[in-house]
Order: sequence, then structure tokens, then C-alpha cells
Amino acid sequence: MTTPTQFADSVMNTYARLPVAFERGQGAWLYDSNEEQYLDAISGIGVVGLGHAHPAVTRTIQEQAGKLLHTSNLYHITAQSTLAQELTSITGMSKAFFCNSGAEANEAAIKLARLYGNERHIDQPQILVMERAFHGRTLATLSASGNRKIQAGFEPLVRGFVRAPLNDIDALFHVAKNNKNIVAILFETIQGEGGVHLADTAYLEAVRTLCDVQNWLMMLDEVHSGNGRTGKYFAYQHSRIQPDVVVTAKGLGNGIPIGVMLTNDKTSTLFKPGHHGSTFGGNPFACTVAQTVVKTLFNDRLIERAATLGERMLSGLQAKLEGADYIVDIRGKLATHKKF
Repeated sequence: MTTPTQFADSVMNTYARLPVAFERGQGAWLYDSNEEQYLDAISGIGVVGLGHAHPAVTRTIQEQAGKLLHTSNLYHITAQSTLAQELTSITGMSKAFFCNSGAEANEAAIKLARLYGNERHIDQPQILVMERAFHGRTLATLSASGNRKIQAGFEPLVRGFVRAPLNDIDALFHVAKNNKNIVAILFETIQGEGGVHLADTAYLEAVRTLCDVQNWLMMLDEVHSGNGRTGKYFAYQHSRIQPDVVVTAKGLGNGIPIGVMLTNDKTSTLFKPGHHGSTFGGNPFACTVAQTVVKTLFNDRLIERAATLGERMLSGLQAKLEGADYIVDIRGKLATHKKF
């Protein structure tokens, strides 16, 4: 293993890095400069869902790099339009806004919700968010997150967020009764960094009904859980609900930065020219690569494979660890939930 002293000290110390640097990857494996092999069990933090150096992605990167990387959103971008059509077809949503990361996609959703509230003449629009949530590290998404540790030292935080526990519909009813400034609810279908806590199907359906009654926007963060990881393209598709906004990133580009906010008919016309934008968002390179990722997920039946392997792993863990007093819970989207 490489020692820390071999690394340059000119990079800011914002990560507690492990003392290793990888030189290449192949499938689920990474290799350091000494050709030692490591299993990438976290897929680059939920990014490289197709594996490293995937041949179709590599081929697309090579071909598109020789054609066109960037123009700007001052012009129409064919690859962006095509990707938007594919994602809206998969989800039943209406429009797409492209950016470069999950945090940026959540920022777009937060801005959209505030605009929605202001157009309803709510002077101080507020967004309902969850305890243990993680939505990013920009100032607004940091404020929306439910982790005090990552917020500490960055005060004053962005105002306009009200917090409730996940899966507690009574808490949402209480907020609805006592706070008339709520305009939207934003939460992860599966909390990632918060500890893999799942939004129950009954909770999703109850939230959808509550949002309809209160005229709130239902906004889902599927940055971690999207792009086929749970056996559906998005985790919310295991239920019968349809959100007003859904955001994703990470696995959409298999390592090439891209994020997207998808909107339905109710929310698609809120942004007008000048309301929001991104220099690099939706560029020809990222969108072309993302098209290949989406195509591969479906053509190679990898979403179905994720469902099969997920069931196998979760049921296997439950069978092997049942009765173990050191296990508190085993959580997963596809397995029958069992408390230990």
C-alpha cells in the first residue's frame, strides 16, 4: 500500500483519505501503482454502477471526445434533448433541467420550490425536510440536510427549512396544521448517508395525498437510489406514487459528472429564462455518456439483475444473521423487512 508521505501536500485537507491511490480499474476491481487488487465495494460512492472501464461507456467517451465536448446552453444541444426524452419516458415526468451533481440538482429543486411559493404569494416559503437527511454540501443543501456535524462552523445556515422524522406521517399532519408557509417536502426515498433508512411505501402514498391536499410539491432526492440500484430505475417506482420533482446524479454518468432535476406538468413551467442555469450542465459530452449508461442498464437487463442480487444478498444476510444479538437491523428495499 502506498504511504501518505508519497502524496502531494498541495491539496486541501477536506477528506480523511486512505493511504492508497488507484491507477486503473476494470469492472468491480481497482488497481494501485503496485498492481495490488481491491474490490470497489462502494462503486465510487454509488457512481460507477456499470463498473470501471465499461467498454460501451469507454467507446462513447472516446467517440464523443473527438466530436464535441461543450458549447453552452445558449444553443440547443441535441444530446441533452434526447437524454431528457429518455428520462421523462422512463419516469412519466415532463421536463428535465441538467446540471453537474446531486447537490446542484437539489439546489435547483429548492429554488423551484421557493419560486412556487412566491408565485402563490407566500412571502416566507418553507420546505419540509427530514431528520438524518443528506442533500449535499452547498450552503442551501447543507442547511436542508439533517446532520448537525456537517453543518457546524458554517452558520448562519440558509433559513426556510422545517424538519420532521422520516416515516412519521402524524408529524407531517402536525406541521401542516400549524405552519401555513410550507410549500414543498423534500426527502430521500432511501436515506443514504443517514444510514440506509427507507421511506415506507405507505408513507410515500400518504405524503403524496397530503401534498395534493395542501398544494405542496412532493420532491424526491434519488441521487443515491436512482439509476437502477434498487431493481427499478428510481426507488419511488416500487410504489404507485408520482412526485412533482425528482432529482438524481451519481450513477447517471458512471463517473462523468452529471445531475438532473425532473419535473412534472405542475412544476415544469415555473422556471423561465434567467431563473436558473449552469455553464456546464447538460453539455454534449456528459449527456451522450449518460445516454449510453441508460441504454446499457436496460439493454443488458442490469436493473432486473440488481433486483435479483439485492434479494439474494438481503435474504442471505437475514438467514445467516438471524438471532445474532449484535445485529440491530438489516435494511434493504427489496427484502421483507425484519427487525432483530
